[in-house]
Amino acid sequence: MTVLAGIGFTAPWVLLGLLTLPILWLILRAVPPAPIRRLFPAVTLLLGLKDDESVSDRTPWWLLLLRMLAAAAIIIGLAGPVLNPSRDEAGSGPLLLVLDASWAGATRWSSTLDQIDAQLTEAGRAGRPVSILRLTEPEPPVFQAAEAWLGRLPGLTPMPWQPTEAQIPQTLAALEQVEGGFDTHWFSDQLSFEGHDRLVSALQGRGEVIVYQSPASATAILPATYQDGAIQLRVLRANPGPAESVTVLAQGRDPAGAMRVLQSTSLEFESGSTQAQIDLALPSELRARITRFELQGQRSAGAVTLTDDSLRRREVALIAGTLNREGLELLSPLHYLTQVLIPTADFVEGGLTEVLPANPDVIVLADVAKLSDSEQADVIEWVEQGGLLLRFAGPRMAASDLGRDEEDDLLPVRLRSGGRSVGGAMSWGEAKGLAPFSENSPFYGLTIPADVTVTTQVMAQPDPNLADRVIASLSDGTPLVTRKPLGLGQVVLFHVTADAEWSSLPLSGLFVEMLDRLAVASAAKSRQEAQMQGTVWEPVQILDGFGTLTDAGTLAGVDGVELVSGQIGPDLRPGLYESGKQKLARNVLAEDAVLTPAVWPTDVPIRGQDITTETPLAGLLLSLSLVLLTIDVIASLALSGRLGLARAAAVMLGALLVVPDAQAQTPDDTDFALNATQELVLAHVLTGDAQVDDIALAGLRGLVQTLHYRTSVEPADPIGVDLERDELAFFPLLYWPITTDQPQPSAEAYAKLNAYLRSGGMILFDTRDADIAGFGASSPNGRKLQQLAAPLNIPSLEPVPRDHVLTRAFYLLQDFPGRYSGTEVWVEAAPPNAEQIEGMPFRNLNDNVTPVVIGGNDWAGAWAVDRNGQSLLPVGRGYAGERQRELAHRFGVNLVMHVLTGNYKSDQVHVPALLDRLGQ
Repeated sequence: MTVLAGIGFTAPWVLLGLLTLPILWLILRAVPPAPIRRLFPAVTLLLGLKDDESVSDRTPWWLLLLRMLAAAAIIIGLAGPVLNPSRDEAGSGPLLLVLDASWAGATRWSSTLDQIDAQLTEAGRAGRPVSILRLTEPEPPVFQAAEAWLGRLPGLTPMPWQPTEAQIPQTLAALEQVEGGFDTHWFSDQLSFEGHDRLVSALQGRGEVIVYQSPASATAILPATYQDGAIQLRVLRANPGPAESVTVLAQGRDPAGAMRVLQSTSLEFESGSTQAQIDLALPSELRARITRFELQGQRSAGAVTLTDDSLRRREVALIAGTLNREGLELLSPLHYLTQVLIPTADFVEGGLTEVLPANPDVIVLADVAKLSDSEQADVIEWVEQGGLLLRFAGPRMAASDLGRDEEDDLLPVRLRSGGRSVGGAMSWGEAKGLAPFSENSPFYGLTIPADVTVTTQVMAQPDPNLADRVIASLSDGTPLVTRKPLGLGQVVLFHVTADAEWSSLPLSGLFVEMLDRLAVASAAKSRQEAQMQGTVWEPVQILDGFGTLTDAGTLAGVDGVELVSGQIGPDLRPGLYESGKQKLARNVLAEDAVLTPAVWPTDVPIRGQDITTETPLAGLLLSLSLVLLTIDVIASLALSGRLGLARAAAVMLGALLVVPDAQAQTPDDTDFALNATQELVLAHVLTGDAQVDDIALAGLRGLVQTLHYRTSVEPADPIGVDLERDELAFFPLLYWPITTDQPQPSAEAYAKLNAYLRSGGMILFDTRDADIAGFGASSPNGRKLQQLAAPLNIPSLEPVPRDHVLTRAFYLLQDFPGRYSGTEVWVEAAPPNAEQIEGMPFRNLNDNVTPVVIGGNDWAGAWAVDRNGQSLLPVGRGYAGERQRELAHRFGVNLVMHVLTGNYKSDQVHVPALLDRLGQ
């Protein structure tokens, strides 16, 4: 591109046409304007006379100037002028765009894509073949026309890991397959990684390397730890800088189940420091609700740390069959258990009937033989709801007839009468050691100390289920620990006492590790490789590069050792993992991680990621030339006396060019009611922001068009409603865009809104901020929504479940995007007793319509069309963006169908068709 006077030209040779303007001036000046013809009879007297000297009239100078300007505008417009053109040298030959594409660049990812878009455009002008290489997902470079890559940009997303040690050799091998040289533009995320220097050297050997990276320092949060009764939070930045404050948000579910910000705190970076730290002391109940910590204003996986069992101290109730004897604490059956659990668990004091209402995580019964019938029933119900009942044997259990004739519900196996002594003074045998743990045991992989022996135990009776329930045994094969599931919970029996009377197990570190594997002790301490040996953890939810949790789908389980010590990458995703009842969060950064800034060779130029928006001027100049030529025609007609003949045509042309604004006029109350009731009408709430209101109206107009084309519902043109003045009962659906400065409605307006919701109306609240916010009050629009919705009678809400009627009212949907996607959409929570009937793909819900739908995906922006039916606002890029817009229209159709028909798609008559469409 040639730049002249700050304006770029894509076809500068066309400007040579400007040299013809002086010639055109002389030609036009020599040609007189058309004479004015008048009928005058006396002119016949002049017929036959000749004038030896004739002087021709000349075209007025201002008309000549007008024509020159029109011609110049056409020539310059055809030269492809561009305002604010890129000053980078276009270069020649193949161009390789290298992207770190890691979590560190996710916050600025949209800016990165804009800059890549600009470079692809520039490469297309220069005719350079281009290839894009992502280091977090390396593939052999394929050089293609720049235009071919423009449609693929929406599919480029950052990954929640940095380039791994295994990926760098793959990248180098892929580069070796490319023949010839090429230039490289590297979009760096600022952070160094293993093999960075080798990759830079390899690329420099092929051609010039230019680095683009933001001057803003990459920031991340380390996994939260629980120490000394407080949550320790640490935030890192890659480069030391001036003093800086960052805000950390603790997010989780409130008692109603809604996700919100539970706590926020600020951390201070000292000048020149790269780490900030704070200890956050929270009540145990609040601490247990936290699911993640997040850096405010950051949108990356590194700015999120997920929590697991490590922050929640387990609540344990210890109940013994005998009372402690004063002064003999070491003889107490609960002494060793207390010492093991006191650092990581909270104890629930009281008897069995007193602790059950507190719903502890674990109940330990040490040598408790018999329970009353009511206690038995209450404990069974508690276990079936997910509790862990841990029982220890002892003299009382050995002497009782518990589980002799038939299996007791609160025992894993049937027991023999009496105990077995194998190493005491009255026996001939020796104390028994422990056998290695089997692969299906939760203790598999633990090291068994040689000094752990058992002298006395209660014996299990032979039973067909015995082998499946033994999870630890002695060297002679007799059971030491047995377990069985009961409902959602489990019952575990140690066939020895909880003290050192029958075995040395409670005196060993193995005892602590066994309790940890059973999830009795809290996982507050870091999990070591030895503790994770032999365990397999299933992924439940995984983080994407932007820090959003998504379903893990069919990802395979991960070995426990690899989970705690492996490098995050394509084979080990950050997220939440489960093993039995235990949860483990694997975050992007480890507890000892540091952010190392990338160091570049001195001969590699480093440029910022700021881009200058290019503005094409060709259309403007060509339009200007048409206007000037139109003025020329009118002036010529005026000079020749023919303006009267063209006056009507000019008026008609002006009428066509001036399109009246189709905004609804403000009618009086009677006209408003007639317009709203003659046909079905959708409405939006007027916010006072003209731009937002225009987009809301255009969005509903686009939704109305979609309904006309695809359904039998044919609404009239949408209108805007004033909450203070207009009646709301006429409208089945109100779209309410949220702005930070819209006024709070009056008490009378809230009374109308509550009556509207009670009568079956629906309000779609749209905060329009899903591109920068997650949920709750983490954004200004989210906080404004809370203020506006507080006086409304809104029921309990939940994210749209997979079987909600909104997912099948017309189209089968699972996502509800607008201009943006990724945030949850909230609707009225299902009744607690809603159950799924066998053979049906969804629960039996009531027929009510959810009164509110809340989200932030800017649906009106995706629906919005102009009067010609063309989309007003962009959605994503290329095919992926149009697919997202299509899903937004489908969500709008489902929404209208739901508000008009209720939950009719939950009727059993629709089950065969739905099952056929679902492929079940």
